[in-house]
Amino acid sequence: MPVDIAIAIYQNSKMANTPAKICSSSQQVREASSSSSTFHPSLWGNFFLNYKPPTAPKRAYMKERAEVLKEEVRKLIKGSSEVSKIVDLVITLQRLGLDSYYETEIHELLHTLYNTDYNDKDLNQASLRFYLLRQNGYDVSSDIFVHFKDEKGNFVADDTTSLLNLYNAAYLKTHGDKILDEATEFTTRRLKSELEHLKPPLADEVSLALETPLFRRVRILETRNYIPVYETKATRNEAILELAKLNFTLLQLLYCEELKHVTQWWKELNDESNLSFTRDRIVEIHFWMTGGCSEPHYSLSRIILTKMVEFIAILDDMFDTYSTTDDCIKLAEAIYTCNESAAVTLPKYMKDFYLYFLKAFDSCEDELGPNKSYRVFYVKELFKMLVQGNCQEIKWRDEHYIPKTIEEHLEVSRKTVGAIEVACISFVGMGDHITKGTFDWIFTHPEILKSFATLSRLSNDIVSTKREQTGDHHASTIQCYMLQHGTTMQDACSKIKELIEDSWKDMMNEYLTPADDQQTTVVARTIIDFARTVDYMYKQSDSFTVSHIIKDMISALYIDPV
Repeated sequence: MPVDIAIAIYQNSKMANTPAKICSSSQQVREASSSSSTFHPSLWGNFFLNYKPPTAPKRAYMKERAEVLKEEVRKLIKGSSEVSKIVDLVITLQRLGLDSYYETEIHELLHTLYNTDYNDKDLNQASLRFYLLRQNGYDVSSDIFVHFKDEKGNFVADDTTSLLNLYNAAYLKTHGDKILDEATEFTTRRLKSELEHLKPPLADEVSLALETPLFRRVRILETRNYIPVYETKATRNEAILELAKLNFTLLQLLYCEELKHVTQWWKELNDESNLSFTRDRIVEIHFWMTGGCSEPHYSLSRIILTKMVEFIAILDDMFDTYSTTDDCIKLAEAIYTCNESAAVTLPKYMKDFYLYFLKAFDSCEDELGPNKSYRVFYVKELFKMLVQGNCQEIKWRDEHYIPKTIEEHLEVSRKTVGAIEVACISFVGMGDHITKGTFDWIFTHPEILKSFATLSRLSNDIVSTKREQTGDHHASTIQCYMLQHGTTMQDACSKIKELIEDSWKDMMNEYLTPADDQQTTVVARTIIDFARTVDYMYKQSDSFTVSHIIKDMISALYIDPV
């Protein structure tokens, strides 16, 4: 693409109205923007810079003990043959974050489960089996639940546990699963009515499910929360419990080492670039990225992701609230060239940032090594796509233009929410099963990626619209829908939530499509994992911008002993 594409996007759009006047003084605009959009300071400061790992002998003992326990649990898995016990065991291992150590064994159990007869008169077991198989990509029919409806069309559920498991199963629905839509409505109503009469721990489990169904929970956070719950169960297996605790503690050590590294990196970037106007959220970014790829072998992915998402956040703050239109256009041009020579056109605060931005690509190539350094090319292309969308949005802002339809808005705003970039960059640090063909396929924007980006944009807009519209900001999908349909903001938000549910169904449809190659399966599962993090981060508010909301969970994940 030509270097001046950013200017072309800004000046030659088909919606060209008379542009609003741009203040001639960049400094005046930056001061006005920063004063109208101040962000709270970091909640963590240098906390993780002071992290001190346990002694080498202590860590070695923990790892050795974990290996012994892994083999004990492996024997337990291989000895499982009864359907109900297989279902319970695999769901337990997944909730405790241990399933990645037994992929071969679990695959064999699931294959057996899929091809084995089961009791279709037991709603609880049918729900658990359906949940487990669909969660792992088996396209089992929802028609099995027809047998559990009475003449009035109500589901026959005699106990709260069966209702809860049907509720969780129903959230693995695709378009056309009408009976699962009915199950969701029925179980939600019943569980809410029964909640006040329940006692812990069932009451806690129901309350949590009504907030976030099991399939949509961030896996590593579910692990952190479920370990103490599993410890109270009379049916717990002591080897599984000890391994879960030990495994999580080892993960905490690894995460803290990563946080020490990225916090130091962020301090260097901030010192060189004077980014006091941006959101200081390096810990929250790592927390978010860990939710998408939490396993120990994804350490490099988390580090690369955290750094690149920090750049995405800085660019978002520049384009949205701090920088003038002229400065943004210059920066977009520079990012299109990815060359140091482009820095001469930038104001000082952007120049220093841009040079560090380029240096990060070189460092990334070094971290990946000669066989994988080609992947950085795709990262650069993602940033070009990002700023292209950013330029279109500032054009909307300056011309006070509101897209005429939601789809017109999403054609641009899917790119700028960062979801496509995050999903793609997550594969940069992964193993050899990710190939050049993987990235080429991802860059065709397959439906599962498009649906994830839609979900992310709509979820973000619901919680951030009121805050962003207090300043000079482009119209969100909420305003777009209000204009398109002549509705109130409340009605628009209700409709947007329905569209989010449709996006989940779209993703599930793609997730359940049979895949013969490992890379397609990994891509689909990773995108689903990041969709879960979006649901978590935007559940009640914008937890990234106002990060007090997630401070306790960050502490539980990284610091508090399990």
